[in-house]
Amino acid sequence: MEHASAAVVIDARGFVTGWSEGARRLTGYPAEEAVGRAVRDLLAEDVPPAATPSLTGVVRVRHRDGSPVALLVSACPVTAADGTPGGYVITARPPGEPETSLAGQAFQQASMSMSVFDTRQRYLRLNAEACRVMGVSEEVLLGRHFPETVWAAEHTLGFTWHLRHVVETDRPIRYESYGGAPALNREHAWTTEMWPVHDTSGELVGTALAAFDSTEQYWARQRLALLNEAAASIGTTLDLVRTAEELIEIVVPRFADFASIDLLDWVLGAEEPPVMPGAEVALRRVAHGSVTEGTPEAAVHLGERDVYPPYSAPARAIREGRVVLGQAGEPSFTRWVAERDARAPQGRAHRRGVHSMMAVPLRARGITLGVAVAVRIAQPDDYGADDAVFAEELASRAAVCIDNARRFARERTTALALQHSLLPRGLPGQAAVEVAHRYLPTGSAAGIGGDWFDVIPLSGSRVALVVGDVVGHGIPSSATMGRLCTAVRTLADVDLPPDELLTHLDDLVTHLATGDEADDVAELGATCLYAVYDPVTRRLTTAAAGHPPPALVLPDGTTRLVPLTAGPPLGVGGLPFEATELELPEGSVVALYTDGLVEDRDRDVDHATGELCRALSVPADSLDALCDTVLKAVMPEEPSDDVALLLARTRALGTDQVATWDVEPDPARVAATRQAATEQLAAWGLDDAAFVTELVVSELVTNAIRYGAPPITLRLIRDRTLICEVSDGSSTSPHLRRAHAFDEGGRGLLLVAQLTQRWGSRQTARGKTIWCEQSLTPLF
Repeated sequence: MEHASAAVVIDARGFVTGWSEGARRLTGYPAEEAVGRAVRDLLAEDVPPAATPSLTGVVRVRHRDGSPVALLVSACPVTAADGTPGGYVITARPPGEPETSLAGQAFQQASMSMSVFDTRQRYLRLNAEACRVMGVSEEVLLGRHFPETVWAAEHTLGFTWHLRHVVETDRPIRYESYGGAPALNREHAWTTEMWPVHDTSGELVGTALAAFDSTEQYWARQRLALLNEAAASIGTTLDLVRTAEELIEIVVPRFADFASIDLLDWVLGAEEPPVMPGAEVALRRVAHGSVTEGTPEAAVHLGERDVYPPYSAPARAIREGRVVLGQAGEPSFTRWVAERDARAPQGRAHRRGVHSMMAVPLRARGITLGVAVAVRIAQPDDYGADDAVFAEELASRAAVCIDNARRFARERTTALALQHSLLPRGLPGQAAVEVAHRYLPTGSAAGIGGDWFDVIPLSGSRVALVVGDVVGHGIPSSATMGRLCTAVRTLADVDLPPDELLTHLDDLVTHLATGDEADDVAELGATCLYAVYDPVTRRLTTAAAGHPPPALVLPDGTTRLVPLTAGPPLGVGGLPFEATELELPEGSVVALYTDGLVEDRDRDVDHATGELCRALSVPADSLDALCDTVLKAVMPEEPSDDVALLLARTRALGTDQVATWDVEPDPARVAATRQAATEQLAAWGLDDAAFVTELVVSELVTNAIRYGAPPITLRLIRDRTLICEVSDGSSTSPHLRRAHAFDEGGRGLLLVAQLTQRWGSRQTARGKTIWCEQSLTPLF
């Protein structure tokens, strides 16, 4: 009996009739003083109402020396011989006394926190783990209401609610929570199971619970959720800086109190990666963030370049290619914090308490791009091995997105440089039209497109206006655009009519596509609009290969689309192209554009074209201003394709600038024709050009009479240059050759080529025209 619990027998009236030696040791009362007394006289306080029906609970008795003693009491009712209540046999033991039963030992030694509450949420039992979590002994908690033992917080209020819910519903419940505990210096995740407890009669007497510390599992789920969120949130654009900012938004504040992204300088440019940096690493800050508004912890400003010393975690992470952890108390960590404080002392107060940091190299496709740094200040846990694995995975995903943005920026820069090198930088001087243009590359993820335009001077003061579009985006489209642009200039130099030029261009595209081994040939589906304007006749001849028709603004403000039969896109082959010709008043504006101006995913093309016509009719001070007006009114807010716009205001050469003579096919008429030309130059005040013009007219007219066919016409045009044209009815084109020493002829065209600025021939509907140009600018 020495080690037995205290035993007390009480009769039906509440008087003590039996008293064990254990009761004497617990209370100090010998049996002779206790037996015969009312049990109420031995209590230090009334029995809790909840303990009476359950016959179990914590009771405070008065020791013989007057001090209160808390005992864990269990009562067993006794029945008399006649079947009436005969009293109770009560066993009592001090809280925390070692359990003697196997079940009691299992309860006390369980690795999870286990507790028993009465129906009013008062503690009845706690095991050793529950006491460790609460930070006090079982004696302190027994009989106390749970909300009195903890501070008011969301998780403790939820715990109390679940205790009541089990009592009210008489059903078990399982839930997860995250919060602190009185004896723990960090927040934990708990998986808690609560179930109702019934006595032998089936009456509900309390609630038991077991709480498992699931912090590691909780953080594993949180890290997985962050990785999933990162997959959807990082890399939403192909902007390198924005991608870095998205990584910061993921890790702050859930994984770090402060985080920064620093990249090597070459990543922000178009260069290829250099050799691995040395001991010191120079990085440029592209993004940072913290739980404090304004990020006062940052010692480096955005866009600023910083050199990290060899001992620092960022330099080591880049050099070693692995995650580097730093904790408070380590010499290198202390030195790093001191260096940050010295560099930016204004943020010293916000760095106070920093205790853990992590530097993670940003590597993609075997190339190191920079480093991500995460710092914990307010969060109590240091970074550990699991955090390093998570950070490495997160940084790997972010680095791929950053590298994609870098590659896109490099390709975009290359495509833009290629495209700008092929587009006309300064439009050539000519009198036929006044031009203005805009080219806006798309900012979409698809990359730079293949839109292009050109203004090509032709013979006879005419000018060719060209605009085209190559399907696809990126460098292949830009390269294809360059090939087509060069081909058009070459064909324009031959002076082909628009429909014939497109036919030759279509044949060229088909040939290029056939010779390309790639399945996706950029040339196929390219479109082109080619127009030729003659300021002498004021006629515009236009042909299109799958391209939108040009818009026309007459001097009176009337706006309409040029009625045009749009042929198939280039590369289809086998279908004809048709030219449309119309006469324009002087001062008309012709607008050529690519489909990116009027077409978009959510736009009606007809409506956008109507907006274009309305915008063109708005009065403007200049063609440049009109270009801006059109783009502002018509272009989509976020265009998905390149936009090219070319505006040309027509001019006309008056009758006082053009002189024409019909020449009889008689060599005797050459002198008279030459004299007429000389007189016309005198009338124009161009006597200085008379000598060369006489020679040129004599040679060209003589050749037309000798080798051509009637009718023969001589035309002089006074423009920015002096143009001499001789037309005849023969389609045989001349060619320049070198005459031998004793040849009587063959020197005419060679002489023309030497005396004039440039010369050439073009086919006409009735034969050919030989032309040459002389500069009107004095040489000396």
